[in-house]
Amino acid sequence: MRTTGWISQHLAAVRAVLVFTVLLGLGYPLALTGVAQLPGLRDKADGSVVEVDGRPVGSSLIGQSFTDADGNPVAKYFQSRPSASGYDPGATAASNLGPESIEDTLGDPALDPDSAAGDGSRQALLTQVCARSKAVGELEGVSGARPYCTPDGVGAVLRVFYSDGLSGRVTRAVSVNQACPATPFTATYEGVRVECGRFGEDYGKGVLVPVRGDAPETSPVPADAVTASGSSLDPHISVEYARLQARRVAAARSLPVEQVDALIDEHTTGRVLGFIGEPGVNVLELNLALDRR
Repeated sequence: MRTTGWISQHLAAVRAVLVFTVLLGLGYPLALTGVAQLPGLRDKADGSVVEVDGRPVGSSLIGQSFTDADGNPVAKYFQSRPSASGYDPGATAASNLGPESIEDTLGDPALDPDSAAGDGSRQALLTQVCARSKAVGELEGVSGARPYCTPDGVGAVLRVFYSDGLSGRVTRAVSVNQACPATPFTATYEGVRVECGRFGEDYGKGVLVPVRGDAPETSPVPADAVTASGSSLDPHISVEYARLQARRVAAARSLPVEQVDALIDEHTTGRVLGFIGEPGVNVLELNLALDRR
């Protein structure tokens, strides 16, 4: 007996669902799992977990922090590249802030910035870079000064108001990233006194003017020490950043700097395929090597 057309169509659809469920829902994942367990692939497929005395301490593929309970860098360890996700593999993401992110959102002084809700403040990319450079410079004993950064570690940016809107005589200037009662990084701009920024004021009609300052073009604090990677989980730092930290780590461990430099060389990986990217140093593996010493 022939089935009706709509029944035949539904039976064909059910058969297709069953076939593709078996092929793509069971067969394909099992095949990939089997291939991933082949020698040479197993370690990466299982997360490249690093163990010490049988206890997992991290992954060689995922960056992590080396700080104390208060978030301060531990002197005897090399520090990782900054992370926009707090080194959380479940929240891997970039900050999505670009070169035009130069103006901060000031927080409400009536709110507690350390509370769960915070005070509503938000740092622009420029201020994040300036603050990190200042902190790294202080930690490593070098100048953290960078162009377009204030001495107190925020973006050196003014909102300048002109008599004719976008031109004419300057009537007002505000250091928008320095919340009152901070002292502006420059006292005057084109003869007009510079004000500190105030929460709740609308500075939208002013023209954004970044001020370069007198910092040298090249900073001793390298770029990867002040910017997060695209994934926020990069386990490597540049050789330059590792060399910058070597003296501090050597002093904290009472080791000759030459020994620490030698370990950096041992844990430096070359460019991918010999020409892609830059040499890097795996921070976790380097710190574990130091602990073994």
